[in-house]
Amino acid sequence: MPRLAYRDALKQALADAMREDEDIFVLGEEVGRYGGAYGVTKNLIDEFGPERLLDTPISEPAIIGTAVGAAMAGMRPVAELMYVDFIGMTMDQLCNQAAKIRYMFGGQTGVPMVLRTQGGTGRSAGAQHSQSLEAYVMHTPGLRLAMPATVHDAYHLLRQSLRQPDPVVFIEHKSLYAMVEDVDLSAPAPDWGKAAIRRQGKDIVIVTYSRQVHYAIEAATELSAQGIEATVIDLRTLNPLDFDTIRTEVEKTGKAMVVSEGAMTCGVAAELAARISEECFDFLEDPVVRVAGEDIPISVSVELEKGSVPGPDLLAETARRLVA
Repeated sequence: MPRLAYRDALKQALADAMREDEDIFVLGEEVGRYGGAYGVTKNLIDEFGPERLLDTPISEPAIIGTAVGAAMAGMRPVAELMYVDFIGMTMDQLCNQAAKIRYMFGGQTGVPMVLRTQGGTGRSAGAQHSQSLEAYVMHTPGLRLAMPATVHDAYHLLRQSLRQPDPVVFIEHKSLYAMVEDVDLSAPAPDWGKAAIRRQGKDIVIVTYSRQVHYAIEAATELSAQGIEATVIDLRTLNPLDFDTIRTEVEKTGKAMVVSEGAMTCGVAAELAARISEECFDFLEDPVVRVAGEDIPISVSVELEKGSVPGPDLLAETARRLVA
């Protein structure tokens, strides 16, 4: 098994898919000669050329609009936005067009495109380049949403995303790009839309995704030393959402905590907590607890940025209180 960094697993997934399917091409700002803002497409232009690694003008609406049209015409584009913070400029192309075209055309055509972008904190990039906006995407019917937490999933989920008949928004956490793991490229891909149980415990369930999976595992390890055993669920995809796994695990423990780096108000954590409260009510011993980002702009200050989103210490402390 090769040992790959998260960014290199994504690059490998793109390269393998492009070799198999000539209709796949990548477009975005500096994805070709420069190799992408985070190096994911570095050197791919040497193999596939500038027509399949297409450097675009600095216009997010043009990038996504081009991808939508190309997908409707039979291509399979991979559009890259440097930061998920810029997704607001593409809301018409993405949410009014890509997400709705299959419905508007009565199923005669779809938009098999992938929008790759990155979000989250950890680089002191400031308020306009550090947000977690997955709730925007999750709120829009017709958009699929994948957020891999591991190097293995970075490879396999991207390969799966490139086989979907509808648009997939693929959000990579900027703090995971340098993470290194052994990856079995030939292993069977996880079922699309199926969550992973990263750790099994009997006292509490922690439901999360993306970088917070690693924080949850770190917190669970600390809790275990104190006699509290936590189950950690990595959702992998937020649409489709594997609520069956959540339900099964919550029914075992009666206690649930949902964790998101996005803002607390009207965020992913709010939706997950509401569904668990509604669908697992008879099994809950206590209300579901949300742990999420502060409702503030992200500071460029390292310490203020770190304090604005959940970390392992906060997760462990919250779990201890809930179990007690």
